[in-house]
Amino acid sequence: MSAPVSPFSDLGLSAPVCRALNELGYETPSPIQTSCIPLLLEGKDILGQAQTGTGKTAAFALPLLQRLDLNQRQTQLLVLTPTRELALQVAEALQSYGRFLPGFHVLPVYGGQSMGLQLRQLKRGVHVIVGTPGRVMDHMRRKTIHVESLRSVVLDEADEMLKMGFIDDIDWILQQLPQERQMALFSATMPGAIRKVAQKHLHNPEQVVIKADTTTVETIEQRFWKVDGIHKLDALTRILETEEMDAAIVFVRTKNSTVELSQKLEARGFASACLNGDMNQPLREKTVEQLKRGSLDIVVATDVAARGLDVSRITHVFNYDIPYDSEAYVHRIGRTGRAGRNGKAILFAAPREMRLLRGLEKATGSRIAPLQIPTSAEVSSLRLQRYMESVINTVQTEDLVPYEQVVETLKQQSGFSAETIAAALVAQSGGSGLFAKSQARGKTESANSDSVARKHQDEKPKSKFKQKDSEFTPAGRDKPKRDKKKDKKSSSKDPGMLGYRLEVGETHGATARDIVGAIANEAGLDSQYIGRIRIYDNYSTVDLPEGMPKEIFQHLKKVRVQQKPLNISLLEALDRSRAKPRAPAKRERSSR
Repeated sequence: MSAPVSPFSDLGLSAPVCRALNELGYETPSPIQTSCIPLLLEGKDILGQAQTGTGKTAAFALPLLQRLDLNQRQTQLLVLTPTRELALQVAEALQSYGRFLPGFHVLPVYGGQSMGLQLRQLKRGVHVIVGTPGRVMDHMRRKTIHVESLRSVVLDEADEMLKMGFIDDIDWILQQLPQERQMALFSATMPGAIRKVAQKHLHNPEQVVIKADTTTVETIEQRFWKVDGIHKLDALTRILETEEMDAAIVFVRTKNSTVELSQKLEARGFASACLNGDMNQPLREKTVEQLKRGSLDIVVATDVAARGLDVSRITHVFNYDIPYDSEAYVHRIGRTGRAGRNGKAILFAAPREMRLLRGLEKATGSRIAPLQIPTSAEVSSLRLQRYMESVINTVQTEDLVPYEQVVETLKQQSGFSAETIAAALVAQSGGSGLFAKSQARGKTESANSDSVARKHQDEKPKSKFKQKDSEFTPAGRDKPKRDKKKDKKSSSKDPGMLGYRLEVGETHGATARDIVGAIANEAGLDSQYIGRIRIYDNYSTVDLPEGMPKEIFQHLKKVRVQQKPLNISLLEALDRSRAKPRAPAKRERSSR
């Protein structure tokens, strides 16, 4: 049995930072966090050797956030990363950890993004810059990044920067920085060139070496689904319906998510319950006993709540929220495939989380294969097969003579055939649920999010909508004919569409793809019916079908894009017709 791990508060982190961690679902620190946080809080330099997926972002971000002077709107922390994707990932993490720090600002800078946008943000002042070496050098040469107040610098994935040829750029950048500053260097390997940088620029560093837990069970089949096109809950439901399984654990990051997701699964007909740290021991034991006994099939849990759980029925583990480190992943999937039994582990990863996925593969030394989500036709076929099996079983085991007399009476009185009456009885007994919708909530199954976003910057919706079952659904009428010539000349929206304003724009890093994904997934609106999107500096506009239910409208106000609530509001038609908007913001390109 492993020794208990101290909570984050015991490592010396402040109340606002611990509060953010609690809301994010972080319950206990990983080994690298336990080692690095106290050292960095003391102001020491660190030379860390750790793989991606061990939790090192939080290991340096949490203590260095706490050392910022938020009363000074000057750059005090610089984080250098090898790629644009990692820069965005680290910046998002810092924003999440610092959500309760008053006035905190972080800015990612990288090639391919508008220099003007970055200059405006830098002029306003930021506490933390996360960037790629090339773009950081550009700003330093332009004197648009000022390093006089810099207190700390982090080199993240230094060996990757070496492979990409950035080592000379890094050396130049570090030479321009104040001598009196703290520094942390993290690398998965320690080649000679990296050690040379460390010897030259670090002051008496503490060495931290973390060996990733690579013990994954060979009897566990590991697969992942790249979140794209279908809402995560719909995807999970389809897998649960089509996989041959006995019992399953679904892992999420936060305690609140365990309650919400288990309730949604129950509403969809699954025997589900939650398991989290807020539950008292008797209730926890009762839930585990129900899972063992078979009165529960699915438990939605956090990492800590499921540690030590050993239930032989568990055939599947779902990583509904991807874990931040490999240790957590290994502990999660270890709930199945125990004592030589076979098990399956399925992980959901958003496009921006694919780097975490590759890090888990590298750290655990195992490949995670892609998974094809069952289509709605496959789900319907399986439901129908199970329904027919239950009917045949009833025919074989029940006395149906009284019911046959009812059918005969119905035939005589109605004039309908026995087949028609049987079909009506199937429909009456819930048979409509046998057929899955051809399109899931959110985007269509075949839609690629990038192409969807491009389409919505240029096209209008093809059909009107009406309200049905508290969701937007096609109105079932003929699609209006499109006048392509008129479309090219006119920017007005189609009849039946309304214009809305969203309080997120170019300066916040919002893209058409972000807006499409947020509205499609959160409003239950098929993406093809989201109209023209225009992105301005500080806000955006979007055309949506008439008849939006009030509860969805209120929900969309709180939905966040790039960490900022949409605060959706209805545009006045007159103001919209008079507006002369700027051209939509250029789409970001991936760049080193």
